[in-house]
Amino acid sequence: MIQTENLSKQFNDFWAVDNVRLSVKPGKILALLGQNGAGKTTTIRMLTGLLRPSRGWARVNGYDVVTEATQVRASVGVLAEQHGLYLRMTAAEYLDFFGKIYKLDANTRKRRSDYLLEYFGLGEVSKRRIGEYSKGMKQKLALARTLIHEPPALLLDEPTSAMDPESARLVRDEISNLRSSKRAIVICTHNLSEAETLADEIAIIYRGKILLKGSLDALKAEVLGAAEYEVTFSAPYDFARLKMPMGIEMLKKDALKFRFRTENPSEANPRLLNILTNQDAPVLTLDKISRTLEDIYLTVMSEATRGLR
Repeated sequence: MIQTENLSKQFNDFWAVDNVRLSVKPGKILALLGQNGAGKTTTIRMLTGLLRPSRGWARVNGYDVVTEATQVRASVGVLAEQHGLYLRMTAAEYLDFFGKIYKLDANTRKRRSDYLLEYFGLGEVSKRRIGEYSKGMKQKLALARTLIHEPPALLLDEPTSAMDPESARLVRDEISNLRSSKRAIVICTHNLSEAETLADEIAIIYRGKILLKGSLDALKAEVLGAAEYEVTFSAPYDFARLKMPMGIEMLKKDALKFRFRTENPSEANPRLLNILTNQDAPVLTLDKISRTLEDIYLTVMSEATRGLR
């Protein structure tokens, strides 16, 4: 649904996006992560046909973003960082206006507008001018606009910014539901827990280049290495008694706990527990250490700033 190859954009002598290669299949969500100025917004603008690539190509819904830009714009719903809301319009007028731009007939515009306004909790204020809305209400209306024509591709820049927790949860649920309707979705976000919850694949961009891309599990293995576990004791344990089984790497320890790494936990962990049990060791817990997208992101960005990636 969304595909790029060698996608690049140069401004004077500065490459804002450099050799970006992405592929997002129908029914999948890609989270594009990076610092401000990393190239996320420029990439989105090229995917919508608003910016012409300096090098490479991109296709959305089968259409080339340069030679078939009109068809591309009809195929995408875009939530930009700046919403472009017309503050003197009411919400109902606003959605109807964009429905006309997308050449929807009157009945379809009314049906889609009514549904989206009710879904995002704006039905009771649909006749009020948008300028009277709170930031969260404006964000929900902007998202409703991206969905008015039921596009097969969504490009969402910070979709839950300025929202209260309840509204943000509603939007995340809606984005998740859209995945099942076979749309391809790209989310640019600084909310790493949101990306971790929603995304099938994650791409981290730095100075215009994709540093790495893949599923969360694949990135954990690539960046953070083998899974880590921790054993805790209810009383001090004498480590001089412990002969560590093969396949386990001790990372750190103190009298009441130790942490280790293993490539094959299904075999190594039972062997370790068997040894400790036979010693009557006061084992309290054996837990897998939680590793998050934040751990991956911070590790990758630290390596990038030190020139290791």
